[in-house]
Amino acid sequence: MDNGFYGKVNLNPKTLANMAASDEIWSEILSFNSQLASDEYVSYLDKWYRECHSRFGRHWYYLDIVNVLYGASKAVKPKNYLEIGVRRGRSVCMVAKATPTVNIFAFDMWKANYAGMDNPGPDFVRSELSRMGHRGQVQFVNGNSHETLKRFFLDNPTLTFDMMTVDGDHSEVGAAQDLNDVIPHLSVGGILVFDDISHPSHPYLLNLWKKTIAAHPGLVSYEFTEMGYGVAFAIRMR
Repeated sequence: MDNGFYGKVNLNPKTLANMAASDEIWSEILSFNSQLASDEYVSYLDKWYRECHSRFGRHWYYLDIVNVLYGASKAVKPKNYLEIGVRRGRSVCMVAKATPTVNIFAFDMWKANYAGMDNPGPDFVRSELSRMGHRGQVQFVNGNSHETLKRFFLDNPTLTFDMMTVDGDHSEVGAAQDLNDVIPHLSVGGILVFDDISHPSHPYLLNLWKKTIAAHPGLVSYEFTEMGYGVAFAIRMR
């Protein structure tokens, strides 16, 4: 279809939210989620997902970074995906499982004992991606994203991304910098995901997200804060 009257982007945020929260998507996620290496938090989430899905079935409406990324990847079939804050690779594996050919650009400091949990490094994440059947390229960019992103985009000025996740520096200034560094490189129709917008340790992230989106009129966003730690995403409509 050509651009027509409405432009070329026909995926809107509410549609993606409904897809990600659907019984179909959750059934698929729960069929492979336990194959990923676990820690205390991941184990808790897997049990919690299963309990909620079993109890409420197709009526369950819940969003977090896991089903948003899996649903988004199924919807847009990204060629290039950028992620800030990789840790154990749970998020990036959702993207890769839905689109095994995606090229991944993974930014992390690999800070030991991050959030009180293990942060095992790139080799571990590669093994997790392999377990999910990933066949695309993977580039790990190690270091502080406030330094590495600028160098990366200087070296790759024309590279754009169909999906991006910002889940690294959770300080107000740091998260704002990461968002503003990556947004210019989001392709039209691309999806930007931002985690933890209702996390009790970071109550300012929701307002930061809304302020950032308002400064970029081409982005249309959706926020989920009803339970869990919250997640937001935006689609670049033009």
